[in-house]
Amino acid sequence: MTAILSARNLNKVVPSAEGALQILSDLTLTLDKGDSLAIVGTSGSGKSTLLGLLAGLDLPSSGEVSLAGHSLTGLNEDQRAQLRAEHVGFVFQSFQLLDSLDALENVMLPLELEGATDARQRASALLERVGLSARLHHYPRQLSGGEQQRVALARAFAADPDVLFADEPTGNLDSQTGAHITDLLFELNRERGTTLVLVTHDERLARRCERQLRLEAGRVVEAEAVQ
Repeated sequence: MTAILSARNLNKVVPSAEGALQILSDLTLTLDKGDSLAIVGTSGSGKSTLLGLLAGLDLPSSGEVSLAGHSLTGLNEDQRAQLRAEHVGFVFQSFQLLDSLDALENVMLPLELEGATDARQRASALLERVGLSARLHHYPRQLSGGEQQRVALARAFAADPDVLFADEPTGNLDSQTGAHITDLLFELNRERGTTLVLVTHDERLARRCERQLRLEAGRVVEAEAVQ
């Protein structure tokens, strides 16, 4: 089976006042469809940098990332954006909803961009799935943090992505709300067979994934399958 996402000999170096700064060093990983991976480590260990490289938001200094059979390092910025639109969903700590759109419109947006003729119906069904059928026409400012993240989850899964990248998805939520969002995330991920790549400081959240990759100063210090 061809991997849905892989990285080979990945390095990221950035300039600094003290000289070249190595952010990631010789990182290799492979994920198949339906896998779930938690990337963990202290602040500054390279977690978000790795997520950005795997998603094609940034390019490595050397090494290769392959997403859905395409080498990201061989594509320009527009081509990478098109590949993300076709294969990737995102959930961020800060929700990243558009304030000028209501909940339904936020979830419809990626569907409309891909030309779906049933965008409204699919968005409505997803918002119902995450328990927000009564909040379709509320704007982000009218929603609680937990409700905004549920809209973000619905939007991330709207276009049936092959890979979902989640960057601290419970970081701005209280523990009870965060636990509910975590349950929803893994339920949706299981239902849709999505590959999940999760960056988190929350060890309980990380243990929900099948695999963990622990970074320290840009290097893998532990890679394990969760029992």
